[in-house]
Parts: sequence; C-alpha cells; structure tokens
Amino acid sequence: HHDKLMRIISNTIDDGDVISLIRKYLVSGVMANGRYEETPVGTPQGGNLSPLLSNIMLNELDKELENRGLRFVRYADDALIFVKSEKAAIRVMKSIVRFIEDKLGLLVNAEKSKISRPGDLKFLGFGYYYDFKNGRYQVKPHITSVQKFQRKLRQLTKRNWSIPLDYRIMKLKQVIFGWVNYFRISSMKKVMTRIDGKLRSRIRVIIWKQWKVPRKQIKSLIQLGIPKEEAKGLTFCRKGYRYIGLSKVVQRALSNERLKQRGIPSALERYLKVHTVI
Repeated sequence: HHDKLMRIISNTIDDGDVISLIRKYLVSGVMANGRYEETPVGTPQGGNLSPLLSNIMLNELDKELENRGLRFVRYADDALIFVKSEKAAIRVMKSIVRFIEDKLGLLVNAEKSKISRPGDLKFLGFGYYYDFKNGRYQVKPHITSVQKFQRKLRQLTKRNWSIPLDYRIMKLKQVIFGWVNYFRISSMKKVMTRIDGKLRSRIRVIIWKQWKVPRKQIKSLIQLGIPKEEAKGLTFCRKGYRYIGLSKVVQRALSNERLKQRGIPSALERYLKVHTVI
C-alpha cells in the first residue's frame, strides 16, 4: 500500500525530493506482455529499489515482534516466530496476521503460513533436528536441498556429456564449493560422505568410458596395478556401467587417493575445512 509505505518513509526521511522520487518510482507502471500497466499498489518486481522498500515496510513487523518480546528471524518476506507451545503459536499467529494485514496493508500467504515444530520446517534451504546430546535443535540441509544438490551433480557427471575431464572437474568444484560454503553451519558429515561415494563412482564410470575399447581398458587397468587376468575379467564381464562404477577392481585402480590427485573435489573435505560451529 503506497500511502502506508510513504508514511513510514516520511517518519525517517526529512527530504521532500527523495520522497517524491520514491513515489514516482512506485507509480511509474510496468510493462507486462508488451503492454503498459499502472501500479496503484506494490513495487515493480525485479526493481533495484524494491528489496529496500520491502525491508522498510517489514521493519515495522520486526519492531512489533520485538516489542512483544517474541523470538523471530526474518529474511525478506520469509519469517519464523518461535514460541513454547501450540496454544501460544495459535494466539500469536492470529494477532500477527491481523497486524500485517490491517496495520501494514499486506496480504499473508495462507497456504505457506503454518504452525509446526522445528523438525517439520524448511527455511532458506535449511531443516532442523533435535540433538539429544546437547539438548537443543541444530540445523542441517533440508532433504529437498540435498536432493537438488544431488540432481545437479548427476547432471554434471552424465556419461553422454562429451567434455574434457578438466572442464567437468572445474564445474564440479564450483557447484560443490558453493553449496558446501552456504550450508557450512550445518551438521552434514554423513550426508557429505554418502554424496562423495556416489560422485566418485560416477567419475570412475566416466573415466572407464573414456578408455573406450577393451584393449585400452585392459592396458589402463594393468598400468594402474591390476593383474592382467583381473583386468580381462572385468573388461569382458558384460556388466553395465553401474556395476563397473562399484567394482572393487575399478575402485582399486581408481582409488580415492588417485581421484584426489587428479583433482576430483570432495564435498566432505570441503565441509571439514569450512564448517562453522554455532
């Protein structure tokens, strides 16, 4: 609501030119499907000023929650409010929704807003679990975040993606380092270990496929220390790529240490390097 927003801004800014410029920005309209549309409410989506104006408006919500002595966290328009009981949650939900809609003139998304326990929450990609050892809730990557990460790694390790291994390694490092750095405050050692195992298995298949013909496969295995008969047995076993990737022979030839020397990134190693305890 433009009038409500401008009233909040004018309480802080004592500059008529700035206030006038913001008002013009709000009512300047947008192009939708090639046609001009007026904007009597809201801010232009994607506009460089919109996130700031949104926070100015929602800062009023922060102050209201602080005045009530509630514990909360907010990022943009996504917020969590923490109380001790379901009864208190129901009461707070009703009163805060009323404040947001009546005082701020905003609309609360009824489908996404809910009362739940920490273990059922997802916030900014994080999930929560109760640590009985420390007697408190801890953060972890939400299962949907982990699944999305795994899908990205599978895309980067497709066998039919004909690219140099060095380029593939570079892309893997970018994705793994970025994802792990974001979730570094989480407890996820077991998850990283499992993901590393699957990643190395897929990389072994890629290298095996690059050897192409049986003669090259046998020669390469022998060069990597595999006895000739074992190399022949694996090469002519007629098993699929999944079997090859999990084969003990290939794991010995392309050991974790050899893959590390080749530059294959490890999600677990990166996590142990950047993990931050909160």
